[in-house]
Amino acid sequence: MYQYDQYDQTLVDERVAQYRDQVRRRLSGELSEEEFRPLRLQNGLYMQRHAYMHRIAIPYGNLRSDQLRMLARIAREHDRGYGHFSTRTNIQYNWIKLEETPELLAKLASVQMHGIQTSGNDIRNITADQFAGVAPDEIVDPRPWAEILRQWSTFHPEFNWLPRKFKIAVSGTKEDRVAVQIHDLGVYLSKNEAGEVVCAILAGGGLGRTPVIGSVIRENLPWQHLLTYCEAVLRVYNRFGRRDNMYKARIKILVKALGPVKFAQQVEEEWQHLKDGPSTLTQEEYERIAQYFQPPEYEKLSDTDASFEKHLLESKPFARWIERNLRPHKVPGYAAVTLSLKPAVGAPGDATDVQMEAVADWADQYSLGEIRVSHEQNLILANVKKRDLYALWEDAKQHGFATANIGLLTDIIACPGGDFCSLANAKSLPIAQAIQDRFSDLDYVYDLGDLSLNISGCINSCGHHHVGNIGILGVDKDGSEWYQVTLGGEQGTGATGAHLGRVIGPSFSAEEMPDVLSKVIDTFVEHRVDGERFIDTYNRIGVAPFKERVYASRQPAHA
Repeated sequence: MYQYDQYDQTLVDERVAQYRDQVRRRLSGELSEEEFRPLRLQNGLYMQRHAYMHRIAIPYGNLRSDQLRMLARIAREHDRGYGHFSTRTNIQYNWIKLEETPELLAKLASVQMHGIQTSGNDIRNITADQFAGVAPDEIVDPRPWAEILRQWSTFHPEFNWLPRKFKIAVSGTKEDRVAVQIHDLGVYLSKNEAGEVVCAILAGGGLGRTPVIGSVIRENLPWQHLLTYCEAVLRVYNRFGRRDNMYKARIKILVKALGPVKFAQQVEEEWQHLKDGPSTLTQEEYERIAQYFQPPEYEKLSDTDASFEKHLLESKPFARWIERNLRPHKVPGYAAVTLSLKPAVGAPGDATDVQMEAVADWADQYSLGEIRVSHEQNLILANVKKRDLYALWEDAKQHGFATANIGLLTDIIACPGGDFCSLANAKSLPIAQAIQDRFSDLDYVYDLGDLSLNISGCINSCGHHHVGNIGILGVDKDGSEWYQVTLGGEQGTGATGAHLGRVIGPSFSAEEMPDVLSKVIDTFVEHRVDGERFIDTYNRIGVAPFKERVYASRQPAHA
């Protein structure tokens, strides 16, 4: 993993000192809330429904064990004993006192972490594949490139005040596990026939009230030009993006208005002023960063382990956990393990201080001291020996991390919703819990196979409901909470690309939602052929059978 040098550490320490003085002035009354607001947002501090929420950056979802222990300590000392891992692979604390935030950031700085650019109209935390460096289908490890982009974008003077927030994702695998196509700017890394790294650049993706799949604006870009080309994209957006209407300020609106071809032409014209300039990457610069992401010293192991195979045969729960929560590893004898943050009881993405400390211990014991965070709001130990898997599973059971539901209906992605967020129209967490309760039979859920369910409490779509096979959106109807259902979304796994879900009809009350989900699933089961996935059944039969079943005995008054 990347380690701060003296410049990184100085920058973060100076930001803490600066922010400490800003808080002092706010508490003394020297700064009004209006004056303080942009300053706190620059450090990831939001005012939510009940208290301040502090968002902490986890660059491309990578954590060391000492960093996770610090996150646990902050949860215990400054929050109510837990944190929430978000779809941006960050962590959020929902019950923060303003006067404690400088000390919180100082603690983070001591382990090379911060809250910089986790809010505001700037370049946000850059995401990458949670299995980077270990996935057998990996063509290019995206982490060095994500780190290069992180260093380039942090405090970039030209892009600190963009028309709106800006999100970047980087992938270097055949399977897109990062949802690249729904980002403002996406990078697909691959290799050309000569074996050289090249980039496909996408722009204009995003969800929210105007969901759009990103468009490819440049293919086969030599890696040396990654920064200059991204800078050209941002310059065009910074110049022409709308600033008169925050709802139309994202780059997707600009790309849609101009059309991808014309937008790409403008980027190419801007790039001519930047190409081969000071931001052109060199082999030396790449190697400076890449040295931190070299493979660790793996043991030479057989890809089969007798004790592991024995446990698979003797324990059905363990075998099921292995099937759902394990990913293959490029090194024989190792595996990547996903620890589910979606238990039968609890908010999706939440982890207590005790749980975080346990995972940090397991990282040291089983996975070379490293943890990953996925945009599906789960934690990953990426380097576990197969012979240690049973012991890890036994440990995970003791802390509620052994739910065998990765990729299943109950592996729900959800934002905090109206329980915390002041922007939300409706609560997300009670709906998630009601669905968990309704589908508590793990055998039944297991038999349904791969099925994504995403919940957002408002149109800002922090739960990525548009790209869930089943999506749920909280909407306000005359001051009450209702829920709109979409079907057929995909985040872009495989060669099919991302697809946006289709609204099936009028919205539902919270009380109706478990029954609605049951009817959707019953329709799937009735029409399923040869064990196909939900999305395959939906694509084959269309929305009509689902809509007919859901609305058969209901004539809702709300649209």
